[in-house]
Amino acid sequence: MTDVAALLVTLQLTDSAFPAGFYTLSHGLEGYAQARSVTPESLPELLADLLRNSVGPSDATALALAHAAVRAGDDTELHRIDRRLHATKLNRELRRACTRTGHQMLTVARQTFDRADIDRFAQQVTDKRTPGTQAVVTGVVTAANGVDVEQAVVGELFAFSSSFVGAALRLRLTDHLRAQRILADAAPVIHEVSTAALHRGLNDLGGCTPVADVMSAGHERADARLFVS
Repeated sequence: MTDVAALLVTLQLTDSAFPAGFYTLSHGLEGYAQARSVTPESLPELLADLLRNSVGPSDATALALAHAAVRAGDDTELHRIDRRLHATKLNRELRRACTRTGHQMLTVARQTFDRADIDRFAQQVTDKRTPGTQAVVTGVVTAANGVDVEQAVVGELFAFSSSFVGAALRLRLTDHLRAQRILADAAPVIHEVSTAALHRGLNDLGGCTPVADVMSAGHERADARLFVS
């Protein structure tokens, strides 16, 4: 696949119009908002913290490892990575969100891209041989389409950031102009986090964000919710 074709696949996967279910997620932000623990001023700092200590060490790392496993044709390793990422999601809400979006992305990807690796992994998820987490599915889809691993990881981190800021818009924590500034300012953090993710092994997979886990646990029991996470 040419570089342009691979770039187009990355753009398609990270576009908000791609129906992967990210629109239903706030990535814990709604929990922070309900607890009054985030303000418009602290929003960029929270995004950077989640990228560095949660998404980067867990999802982005899993994507990079899954991408390598697909390229190597190692289904056993791919399943190991998928199960490890699933196990790092410490509460039910996060586990359900990562598999719900993963399965949705896999369904759409099978109908969009004609790739044997995607079909095989989808069947393994259907057979309950592996959980089918969103980041691992993204690793499978991007590798199967010839997308460079660095491009895939950066795309994943940007998709998370864009989805996070989109949730902030709907929670009235920012406006459209400030949202774009937040995304622009996150670029150096995304670069830093993607570089680190590309150099981690399976034993290093997993984030550490205790406050975010507490917020998610509280959100799971909230009387009213706009988002599923």
